[in-house]
Amino acid sequence: MSVSKLDYQGERTAIKADEAVVVLVDILRSYGCAPEPSSLIAEHLADSDLCGVESHGVMRILQYTRQFDDGYMAPRGMAYISDERGSFITVDGQSGHGIPAMKLAYDAGCTLAAKTGISATSLVNAGHTGRHGAFADNAAEKGFVSILIGGGNRQIWRQVAPYGGIDAKLPTNPYCIGFPGDDKGPFVMDFATSLIAGGWIYAAQAAGANLPEGCIIDKHGNPSVRPQDYFDGGAILPAAGQKGYALALAAELIAEALLGPVKTEGNWLLLVIDAKKMRTAAGLQARAGEIMADMRNCRPAPGFDRVDVPGQRERRIRAESSGIIAIPKATWSAILALQAQRVSFNGSAS
Repeated sequence: MSVSKLDYQGERTAIKADEAVVVLVDILRSYGCAPEPSSLIAEHLADSDLCGVESHGVMRILQYTRQFDDGYMAPRGMAYISDERGSFITVDGQSGHGIPAMKLAYDAGCTLAAKTGISATSLVNAGHTGRHGAFADNAAEKGFVSILIGGGNRQIWRQVAPYGGIDAKLPTNPYCIGFPGDDKGPFVMDFATSLIAGGWIYAAQAAGANLPEGCIIDKHGNPSVRPQDYFDGGAILPAAGQKGYALALAAELIAEALLGPVKTEGNWLLLVIDAKKMRTAAGLQARAGEIMADMRNCRPAPGFDRVDVPGQRERRIRAESSGIIAIPKATWSAILALQAQRVSFNGSAS
């Protein structure tokens, strides 16, 4: 089953997620990534596809390897905790990949919150940090409330036009909140402050597909569905007009004015609360379950077959996937060609 926002009528290649992971690990190892980060990145990307989040799926390997090639991201960069004082932690990604760095930030933030009740972690100097909902979901399963806000490096990532403007000024600056839930899983809110995540535009370009109407404008401010119009000087529109713009700008201020100059891709502020310090696990689960059940019991509108709680759609899609992802044929062919080229060039991927 394919779940996608792309207007793509072409052929898709069905492949086992485990097989895709092997291909991605081959590519990452050929660039000098260590074994553990390579596996973590590859599994994270494949899982994003299994969850129906194609914008953050295996197609991202094409972007990451370009960034390795041009020096934007260091394949051997390893994240570490560079400072810890009281309830505050700093994780430095050392210009490496952001997915292992974000995992370290969540792990360290949860560990400290379990001791102190609350922690504030800043993640700096890291590349693309992946699908944040995966990290928030894992933390919520362990009883932690997490709030992630970030952005920065708008000089490079000028993607989104401010409300009322046509020039790309801001990154997509996503927000992510995870909250322990009921037996159907946690609440996980993970969205860009733009009408569409930047990853969907890269996915459309790689697949030769169009984007949904109303998401981007060309360099003259005219509506477009062609990804190339975005890359030729266009912009993504902010979600919900002035509301998305305000949220994006707040994230930018936090990322740059509070956390300092941005290196590599962006800065992130992660707040983690140990919910068990405020309520018993049973009490919180009971009330959260009551609230979420109320939402799920809402009558669906025309065109919908159910009302989901944020985060549970991804869990359902993964469960229904049977471990198979469907990738646009052109995208998968490009990934296989990259693997063949890298393995041939290096003699061995590992």
